[in-house]
Amino acid sequence: MPQFFIDRPIFAWVIAILITLAGSVAMLNMPVEAYPEIAPPSVRISASYPGASAEVLESSVTTPIEQQLTGLQGLLYFSSSSSATGQVSITLNFENGTDLDIAAVETQNRVAAAEPRLPEEVRRNGITVAKSNSGFLMVVSLRSTDGRFDADSLNNLMASRVIDSIQRVEGVGGAHQFGSAYAMRIWLNPDKLRGYRLTANDALAAVRAQNVQFASGSIGAAPTAGEQAFSATVSAESRFTTPEEFENIILRANQDGTTVRLKDVARVALGPADFGRFTRFNGKPVAGMGIQLLPGANALAVADAVRTRMDQLAQSFPQGVEWFVPFDNSTFVRISIEEVVKTLFEAVALVFLVMLLFLQNLRATLIPMLVVPVALTGTFAGLFIAGFSINVLTLFGLVLAIGIVVDDAIVVVENVERLMSEEGLSPKDATRKGMQQITGAIVAVTTVLASVFIPSALMGGSVGAIYRQFAL
Repeated sequence: MPQFFIDRPIFAWVIAILITLAGSVAMLNMPVEAYPEIAPPSVRISASYPGASAEVLESSVTTPIEQQLTGLQGLLYFSSSSSATGQVSITLNFENGTDLDIAAVETQNRVAAAEPRLPEEVRRNGITVAKSNSGFLMVVSLRSTDGRFDADSLNNLMASRVIDSIQRVEGVGGAHQFGSAYAMRIWLNPDKLRGYRLTANDALAAVRAQNVQFASGSIGAAPTAGEQAFSATVSAESRFTTPEEFENIILRANQDGTTVRLKDVARVALGPADFGRFTRFNGKPVAGMGIQLLPGANALAVADAVRTRMDQLAQSFPQGVEWFVPFDNSTFVRISIEEVVKTLFEAVALVFLVMLLFLQNLRATLIPMLVVPVALTGTFAGLFIAGFSINVLTLFGLVLAIGIVVDDAIVVVENVERLMSEEGLSPKDATRKGMQQITGAIVAVTTVLASVFIPSALMGGSVGAIYRQFAL
């Protein structure tokens, strides 16, 4: 093999250039993160039962779903929580390497099997099954610079104008708002209900029956009797949108013609849908949302895309509202990658100085240095094929691999230089004879050095996830 490339230097250059190009293209398309995914992949089930206690949630919602989850392929364990605010969360952790898309579909099928046993209110609110991401990439917040907007108004602005647009940014796995949007709040007076001989269920049933959307049809549409030249769509009243419309909901019509309306027994006003969460920044009310990253997405690119989208959305914000980022994990990722890249260049420079010092020949020093960029960029092509990311561990492995690459190049150059000076051979003849002498030794040394890392690459679990990318 060495003789083949010695006799065909142009072919060797072409291969080196192709390796460099392939590595460069792979490097531009690889995800960038601080560390590889260590935690086992997980899927989260979320459900809501407003007004229920934690004990009721545990017995009527959490337990029926958990009973259907046993036997999922690759499932390690699951944990659940039932809060006093009516929220249920079940997190399923799967083995490393499990396809999360398939796991989410199988989990959805198990949840569907449990739905007939769940309360009607839970099924009406919906049960969410989604891939879970550990931690937030960044937190985006809104605040009022002049104090005209309170936290509820800011949260409603974020829910109506911001969060949906951010979730459509490429690479964003989800956006979790820490507050809630506006909702129509109905505060029932128990004394007035008792005076009118009504219950809370009567009021709820009346709201559901009258706050509906009807398909009213059209006038003059086919089939019609005779000749009809025009048709018109009938527009009926839609769902209620103002407190006054809700206040006029009829709860009961008496025989004497009088009616009992919702405003007679309740107070209706716009307010947050959930009072259990609020956010503060430096003691001042703000609206915030945490942005999660899709598995395999480029953290730096996603953070930049989110900032760009927020700049675009800020043009439509009311005067006195601005956005800011109180937490950004991509800053740590960026600094970590920059420090390792800096170390990489320092290692290359140090290798150059050491070779120049001991070889005492600038040309002999430059030849091994040509190997370094080809080998390093080509490595990214291998990382891309293996599904790895650019992170602190893979770059640290590159730093250490420089020594192995340069060692082999130094041995070859030094042996060729010796044959040229001692035997007076031409560079090509000296290269042929030199490679015949040391090819076996170089392959053996490189293999032994590489085999040191094989046990680390074969480790499983979370420890294997840490060391596998570094070792390979």
